[in-house]
Amino acid sequence: MAKKAQAKSSLAFDIGQSIVYPAHGVGTVTGIEKQKVAGMDLEVYVVSFDQDKMILRVPTNRAEASGMRALAGSKLVDDALKTLGGRARIKRTMWSRRAQEYEAKINSGDLISIAEVVRDLHRGEDQPDQSYSERQLYESALDRMARELAAVENIERDKAMEKLAKSLAKKKAA
Repeated sequence: MAKKAQAKSSLAFDIGQSIVYPAHGVGTVTGIEKQKVAGMDLEVYVVSFDQDKMILRVPTNRAEASGMRALAGSKLVDDALKTLGGRARIKRTMWSRRAQEYEAKINSGDLISIAEVVRDLHRGEDQPDQSYSERQLYESALDRMARELAAVENIERDKAMEKLAKSLAKKKAA
């Protein structure tokens, strides 16, 4: 009994807790299971991503190393929204190199990095259209950011998108 209580207290995430997994965005821990893999007992978090209709099993001892984290706090969300209002920083390197950097930022799971991608790739009505790959990266980053904002503030994704659009509109007015 003492061993089970000790194991329980060492877990970083609880059942029902919303988390962010870098490569997939916001998910919910739906359970903790014991599995036998290659003859070894393994304890895993079962994480459900409703938007992708996907279940992921993450070993509990590798969760933090994989980048799995709790949702951002309100201060970090505010900082990310301020980042959206900042000036775009576009490097003068080849698009393929920048695209790789943007993809890495999106998959880092870091809300500020994702906000930087949204800021840098955002186009106002008076600006030229984006290429297909630019638009894909922009929409991916925007979606990731909206899902986390919605989960943190307990609002619908559409309301989160409106809030992000307002922050991006302030950038234009500044």
